[in-house]
Amino acid sequence: MAGAIASRMSFSSLKRKQPKTFIVRIVTMDAEMEFNCEVKWKGKDLFDLVCRTLGLRENWFFGLQYTVKDTIAWLKMDKKVLDHDVPKEEPVTFQFLAKFYPENVEEELVQDITQHLFFLQVKKQILEEKIYCPPEASVLLASYAVQAKYGDYDASVHKRGFLAEEELLPKRVINLYQMTPEMWEERITAWYAEHRGRTRDEAEMEYLKIAQDTEMYGVNYFLIRNKKGTELLLGVDALGLHIYDPENRLTPKTSFPWNEIRNISYSDKEFTIKPLDKKIDVFKFNSSKLRVNKLILQLCIGNHDLFMRRRKADSLEVQQMKAQAREEKARKQMERQRLAREKQLREEAERTRDELERRLLQLKDEAQMANDALMRSEETADLLAEKAQITEEEAKLLAQKAAEAEQEMQRIKATAIRSEEEKRLMEQKVLETEMLALKMAEESERRTKEAEQLKQDLQEARESERRAKQKLSDISSKTTFTQAAGTSSSSVPPVDVPSFSMLGDSMPYDFKDTDMKRLSMEIEKEKVEYMEKSRHLQEQLNELKTEIESLKLKERESAMDIMHENAGSKQNTIKKLTLQSTQCRVAFFEEL
Repeated sequence: MAGAIASRMSFSSLKRKQPKTFIVRIVTMDAEMEFNCEVKWKGKDLFDLVCRTLGLRENWFFGLQYTVKDTIAWLKMDKKVLDHDVPKEEPVTFQFLAKFYPENVEEELVQDITQHLFFLQVKKQILEEKIYCPPEASVLLASYAVQAKYGDYDASVHKRGFLAEEELLPKRVINLYQMTPEMWEERITAWYAEHRGRTRDEAEMEYLKIAQDTEMYGVNYFLIRNKKGTELLLGVDALGLHIYDPENRLTPKTSFPWNEIRNISYSDKEFTIKPLDKKIDVFKFNSSKLRVNKLILQLCIGNHDLFMRRRKADSLEVQQMKAQAREEKARKQMERQRLAREKQLREEAERTRDELERRLLQLKDEAQMANDALMRSEETADLLAEKAQITEEEAKLLAQKAAEAEQEMQRIKATAIRSEEEKRLMEQKVLETEMLALKMAEESERRTKEAEQLKQDLQEARESERRAKQKLSDISSKTTFTQAAGTSSSSVPPVDVPSFSMLGDSMPYDFKDTDMKRLSMEIEKEKVEYMEKSRHLQEQLNELKTEIESLKLKERESAMDIMHENAGSKQNTIKKLTLQSTQCRVAFFEEL
């Protein structure tokens, strides 16, 4: 009995020691994962687990998103997972998404996995028209998306219709023009063919470099009201706070960069922004929900932190990551060069093999022709030999007949008749016989000469036969050498706080780089190349825009399309807006 009680107590203690868990499903842009999480886990524990599973080190861009009453929210790192307002049914689902966007994707995104996740998210936002993209840029972006998925263009593989099932363009762009899917595919493929040699990572980076220049890239919009009660849109992004007309999300009315903002706080639905210049009065606005205020503050804190981090020397972790990325990039470059050389050698070997095979066929044809000529020569020689023999026999026969005629003439002379008539007839017959004998002698001589000529022709035919046999022997030896050469050539191997101060102590950091001069030269070179590529790219975009302009259905143009035609570039617009003093911009905002 005591033993049974002790066993039950031991089992109960084991049950108590086992932590309670719940199932969490994480949905990324291209995969789904499930984890068993302990009830006591905080948001950071789950977030770190996801990042480790993905091999992601640039985790400051990302977060775990969920939806609460039609409002998006982000998992807080210092709060227990189950303490959030999430559904309690298992599995508890979160979206692993980019929460903050870089100012410059090429400089800030180091890891391939970070770049790939950004590419998938931005691509989805463009296709779902959450980011406005003009038609000509949409076609260019589609070509880079195809390059990233299919690799280099190959006309024998990527035949007409291979993009029929792909979603590459926003529906707004497709409906705006009188163009068939085949016409869109033709224009996408034309640009796709120009991207030969780019890897998936390079194609995705080019996609992001173009997308980051669109007006709505990386902007989170919130409906607000200023102190006059005017409805406006607040845009929060990597550069600062922007104020928009609700009907125009492309061009802000005014902007406040992060370096001009000292403090952001909220009380209930009212937000207060304190400018860096203490002489300037604070300005306020109201949002629609308290939950939205919390989200706005989170985004402001995170974007401001990243804004200040970019303007300091890289941390040791980031330096290490960038060094590893450079090494990996150099290794991949060497590997691509090696593969390119092998491919070139393989192609050259294939061309050499094809040329040798062509030459071999040519030599075989020549050998066949020579063999046929030899056979004809042999047949001719046989015919000539036979004809010569016949002619010789005829000559002998004629000579024999001539001799008989001579004997007959002699006999006739010996036995001449007595009478004059007979004598005269005999003389006439003798004369005829002599004439006949003379003709036979001439014919015999002609036949003899013909026999001699036939013998000479026979000798020439045999000489031609000998030469043909020699040529056939030479061609056979060349054929053997060609086959050997072909064989050798083809063997080439083939946080939830109501206030946040934007001022903080800067971290002391000693940054040294012995390769600064070399890096500066490389950066300058890359800048020149980038400017040249940008100019060429703009020319291509303008050319496509002009080409498809005649097919545009004006009545289907959206308000965004019309506003984009009159809008300037994103960087220039913000630069112009910030030329005014902060005080003027605050006053302008309050008077809207």
